[in-house]
Amino acid sequence: MRKLSENIINREISWLHFNARVLQEAIDPNTPLIEKIKFLGIFSNNRDEFFRVRVASLNRLAKLHELEPKTHKEDPRLTLEEIKKIVVKQEKIFTETYFQIVKELANEGIYILNEKELDEEQGQFVKQFYQETLRQYLFPIMLGNFQNIVSIKDGSIYLAIELKSSKEEKPDDYALIKVPQRSLSRFFTLPSKGDNHYIMLLDDVVRYCLKDIFALFGFDTFNAFTIKITRDAELNIDEDISKSFLEKMSASIKQRKKGDPVRFVYDQTIPEQFFKKITKRLKLSGKDNMRGGGRYHNFKDFMSFPKIGSQEYFFPHFPPLPHPDILPNTSIIHKIREKDIMLHFPYQSFQYVIDLLREASIDPKVKEIKMTFYRAAKYSNVVNALVNAARNGKKVTVFLEIQARFDEEANIILAEKLHEEGVKIIPTIPGYKVHSKLILIKRTEDGKPVYYANISTGNFNESTANVYADDILLTANQQIAEEVEKVFQLFETRFVPPVFNTLIVSPFQTRNFFMRKIDNEIKNVKEGKDAWVIIKLNNVVDKKIVNKLYQASKAGVKVKMIVRGICVLVPGIEGVSENIEVISIVDRFLEHSRVIVFNNDNEKLFYIGSADWMPRNLDHRIEVMTPILDKDIQQELWDMIQIQLKDNCKARVSHGNQINKYRKTGSRKKIRSQFEIYDYFAEKIRKGNIE
Repeated sequence: MRKLSENIINREISWLHFNARVLQEAIDPNTPLIEKIKFLGIFSNNRDEFFRVRVASLNRLAKLHELEPKTHKEDPRLTLEEIKKIVVKQEKIFTETYFQIVKELANEGIYILNEKELDEEQGQFVKQFYQETLRQYLFPIMLGNFQNIVSIKDGSIYLAIELKSSKEEKPDDYALIKVPQRSLSRFFTLPSKGDNHYIMLLDDVVRYCLKDIFALFGFDTFNAFTIKITRDAELNIDEDISKSFLEKMSASIKQRKKGDPVRFVYDQTIPEQFFKKITKRLKLSGKDNMRGGGRYHNFKDFMSFPKIGSQEYFFPHFPPLPHPDILPNTSIIHKIREKDIMLHFPYQSFQYVIDLLREASIDPKVKEIKMTFYRAAKYSNVVNALVNAARNGKKVTVFLEIQARFDEEANIILAEKLHEEGVKIIPTIPGYKVHSKLILIKRTEDGKPVYYANISTGNFNESTANVYADDILLTANQQIAEEVEKVFQLFETRFVPPVFNTLIVSPFQTRNFFMRKIDNEIKNVKEGKDAWVIIKLNNVVDKKIVNKLYQASKAGVKVKMIVRGICVLVPGIEGVSENIEVISIVDRFLEHSRVIVFNNDNEKLFYIGSADWMPRNLDHRIEVMTPILDKDIQQELWDMIQIQLKDNCKARVSHGNQINKYRKTGSRKKIRSQFEIYDYFAEKIRKGNIE
């Protein structure tokens, strides 16, 4: 059961409901076969991060609560118990789903073999792979010599191995071997036979080769069981003022690898005596979050399951569509000067952003480029374009958020690379994260500076732009663009917040701004006018805004919400939220855009940006939301939202005790919004070509 306190769902429990929707995609018979197994990987990766961050934080609070019970209204231990119950149920469904998918794969001639199912020819192929490739990555640790739990790496999988000999005088021994799934693919593809394909997990390849690995030790019987530790991922940043922030972050990242264990998972078939030996050596006790599971762990690797078999096992190809306003070999800057443009990923190509930066890097009238980075692609052409601009003599400034969780190390390396190329790097602002997604191009036209701005709901990352559904506004509207320049001034001057009249910027005004807009709808409904709000966000957690939405519902304002992830608001409560409807869409693309629309007495107001409605986004991050003023773009956003609100294939409802129930709209036509939106943009191109 969900926990309710003053009509608020516990945020951790709501997050687990979200991850259950991901698991539903692996179960859905309409999901193509290989995509099902990838959703298992996404589910597993999400859950790992949940334990590393949220459960770790709750553990810290629980320790604090034990020392000072009055420090927290609600005992975190109760939430941890509830999490444990839900995780156990989800794990059961997960395991059943995995074996069902394995069976379906076998029915299609795709076999996932373990070490006991190989024929002689396959066995020789595996041994050859061991000798030529795998052996160099394997470094056994004898359990008797094991000294420190920090030697067990966070998120890696290990085989705990019993070593036995048929010779009576040789005692049993025990070892640990790290499975090198970060150095090699987790999946080892064996030669096909006719139409049949064969895959082994790297874990089982290691199992098959144990006799070779321990050949010098005189053992002849081996039993291997998977174990895995998940650690607290919170960064404890050193307060030493003599160190630079980059030095502090680098040290903290190293320290993270030694964080307290928050979960220990193991193959539940492990003999009890061996289990006790391992936990004693690892200094784990019953107080730690220990969970028995199946033979395999780290299913996050299944996100990279081999592309094998028929095309019908995968989602249909959706090639990015051209934007009708941006013709090939034309200036994007000149087009933005004529009118605002909005790009919608992944329906349209991210290449337009790279092309814009490339154009700016060689345009003699462009004097300056500024940009925020939160997460960049591993091999980023966006970064290459900025480097090229610096080499062409442009003044390039980048605010690089070093504190982007789990990307800190990559961002430190990126900062050093950009700095070496002459790009000015603005360091992190203590106490705040910069989560806004901004590009600013300063161009001299007729002797005067003219600004071109790019405001996005998602990261400037060409890899994630293929799977994250985001919106980007490209504008030369000087009211907006000059205020984007003010945001960059804020980064550089620190602690001197400018006045914003057009943009909505956290932590200064976002919550109050949107609460005033909701108040305006309440005022209108009380005057007998039509009043409604449409809210599309990733997460809704802020209790002040939630209570304002309850107030709006009680007054008669119609509120429709599309919330992919956490939503602590409870819709459909009589006398509280009966005018609020909440749906969540989980499908092949990750819904990531933030779009908010107010009726405003039939003069609709549209906003997009980077901020979810969570205390961290409203109070502790620098976020930017922008109004959408162009009528054509407003219509486009409206059409997309309406398609999503009609989704009856991938939309789930949250209402009363109905959690994650697929939504029925009464329409005979099946509407799968992501597919419909792709068709919507394809039709626009077709109509444009006809005209």
